[in-house]
This record gives sequence, C-alpha cells and structure tokens, in this order.
Amino acid sequence: MDFTLEVIPLPVTDIDRARDFYRDKVGFHVDIDQEVMPGMRIVQLTPPGSGCSIALGDAIWDMAQGQTRPEPGSYQGLQLCVADIKAAHAELTARGLEVSEPVQYAPDDGATFMYFKDPDGNGWAIQEYRRRVAEPLHKVLADLRHKA
Repeated sequence: MDFTLEVIPLPVTDIDRARDFYRDKVGFHVDIDQEVMPGMRIVQLTPPGSGCSIALGDAIWDMAQGQTRPEPGSYQGLQLCVADIKAAHAELTARGLEVSEPVQYAPDDGATFMYFKDPDGNGWAIQEYRRRVAEPLHKVLADLRHKA
C-alpha cells in the first residue's frame, strides 16, 4: 500500500493574509477556499508541480484527536525544490517576496539553497536540484514502484 504525503497543515494567525501571501508572493495555486463544514474553513494551496499542498484553517487541529495546535510561525525547515534557483529567485523577487540570495554550500547538485519566511515566521528553504529537469520526482517514484 502506498502512503503519500499530500497535505501539511500550516499554523498561521490570519488565513486570508497567509492565503494571499502564498498565492501572490510565492505562486502557490489555491485549490480550495471554502467552509468544508459549519465553522471550519479550509484554504489549501499547492506549489506549481508539487504533489503536496499546505492547508490553512482555524479548526484543522481540533479534528485530530490528541494533537495540540502548533503556534503560528513555529514551523521551520519546510522545503521546496527547483531545477534552477537563479530563475526561481528572479521569479519570486519579481512577485515581491523577500527571499535570500542563493547560497551554494558545495558544488554538488542539491547543495544550493535560499530562504524565506511567511508573515507569521514559518520558515522555508528552496533547494536547487538540477537533476529534476531530466528526472521529475513523480517519474522517479513511478519507476521505482514498477521495479519493485
């Protein structure tokens, strides 16, 4: 049985502000923005090309038994991957996102990063993984499943 990671709830203080930030500054697609049950609004956004989304909502943690609501801004190390970090930096800064300059920690593929925070302080890294141009992750994973 496959278990796929598809949605990460993200703690924020203002759903509309966070939705606008991720849509307008980071370029995520708004998949859902509705009250899914009385008193429970969910906004789900997906990065272009990703199989995993983020979910914003006040009552998300109330549904999960035994879980405590994380503080807005407490998530650090969320990571996006791109094939061309310079192009991604240009696109994001053109959108008005305050993102760090790319930092290359080693010459290897996968060793260049840049960073940003959302309005609540949740921290993101963007990793350049040039190999994804020729080998998109969904194809690599599909090939692995067929070989198994």
